[in-house]
Amino acid sequence: MQQAVEQFLNYTTVERGLSPNTLAAYRNDLTQLVEFLQNRDSSLQSHGSWKRVGTDALTAFVLDLHERGYSDKTKTRKVASTKALFGFLLEEGVVDKNPMEDFSSPGTGESLPETLSVEEVEALLSVGESDTPMSLRDRAIIEVMYATGVRVSELVSLDIDDVDLDESFVRCMGKGSKERIIPLHDEAVETVSEYLEDGRPSLAGNAAGRALFVSRKGGRLTRQALWLILKGRAQAAGIERKITPHTLRHSFATHLLIGGAPLRHVQELLGHASITTTQVYTHLTSEHVRTQYETAHPRA
Repeated sequence: MQQAVEQFLNYTTVERGLSPNTLAAYRNDLTQLVEFLQNRDSSLQSHGSWKRVGTDALTAFVLDLHERGYSDKTKTRKVASTKALFGFLLEEGVVDKNPMEDFSSPGTGESLPETLSVEEVEALLSVGESDTPMSLRDRAIIEVMYATGVRVSELVSLDIDDVDLDESFVRCMGKGSKERIIPLHDEAVETVSEYLEDGRPSLAGNAAGRALFVSRKGGRLTRQALWLILKGRAQAAGIERKITPHTLRHSFATHLLIGGAPLRHVQELLGHASITTTQVYTHLTSEHVRTQYETAHPRA
């Protein structure tokens, strides 16, 4: 793959008379692209073929640029370098189509959603006392949100019966009353189990409700309360920027894509109707989604 990059750089240098600085920037951008693709799919290291690089992988690359905190100017340049490379590969017949054709520059239009790093998620989970009922609840909330990507309204609507810890999944009722089954990784199962055994009984008291997450008075947790919980834990974890429940949903999707999950699989897990208006919604079997989830999720 790097050989094709060098051919492109040689061609561009001759055709456009690139300055040494511009050439160095191109080489840096495209070397970073190759390394990302090969780290994401180890088979590309020995049998690299640009034909095997599709929209999913390139979407993950752009999301990774965003997560690394590059400026819009730098992200725009790196995307432009990638577009130019694929334009060259298409002209040379190395690829049959240009998967970068519909990509817009990160510095234009709507900005990408705010996300947390994996380390920041770990920090959110680790702060506070570990064995108090409220701490057990709060950690279970964050674990479930990051494990499933559910909306805040979906999370507070969950009942105990919606969680199957033996089969490791959550049953969620999304927009349009569409039910979806979302896998839970082992860490999330363990955390929720500990909350149900040692945390929820103390909080719920004699309350007869079946809400999964309850307040200190035993009632169903509200969206506003959840926002305050997340805000408090973010401050305790030293995360200074604004964090909302939707930030965890964005982080869930972003980390799965960077980890190798196809866009359509993530779309299904999020409960969206379609990837874009031009892409057909693809139903996936539960086992297919679970396999992709367990392969791609950082805590699975």
